[in-house]
Amino acid sequence: MMQIQYSAAKTTDELQQILLLQKENLRHKNDAEEEREQGFVTVQHDIELLTKMNQIAPHIIATDGDNVIGYALAMTKHFRDEIPVLHSMFVLLDDLMVEDKKLGTEKFLVMGQICIDKNYRGKGIFQGLYAHYFQLYKPNYTYIITEVAERNVRSLQAHFKVGFKDVHRYDEPGFETWVVLMY
Repeated sequence: MMQIQYSAAKTTDELQQILLLQKENLRHKNDAEEEREQGFVTVQHDIELLTKMNQIAPHIIATDGDNVIGYALAMTKHFRDEIPVLHSMFVLLDDLMVEDKKLGTEKFLVMGQICIDKNYRGKGIFQGLYAHYFQLYKPNYTYIITEVAERNVRSLQAHFKVGFKDVHRYDEPGFETWVVLMY
């Protein structure tokens, strides 16, 4: 019987399990049809970076027993230069106008990546992760920001369902069209 619990990641074992789940769902790891139907993640982290991020703003995990079966990563502005593929996003966010304010002057948190184990999808875990995430972070941050590849329709739909709004789209030449989402 499933006993899903939501909490902040605390142990190295939990962070290692996040990395395993991430690796199984990386873009281009599965065929195009599965990516279209199931979604995918783009960025691959290492244990050192994931640990540093977790020390500043803990990642939210969903567990079934001792197994991490879902996660939502938290990333503050401190990490803008730590992940090269995300640098252009942070540059864009600095000048992006949201609600008549320059986002770079606001206190925002980047939801760095969300992923659910394939065997647990469609069971409300995405919503559960975000409910815990918003409860923990919304009191301290004006906005929660994330970006999703436009072709990752499953993820976009799930984000809209929990209340994210599309605030900007941009093309990264030779890579993806990105949708910047705000909660």
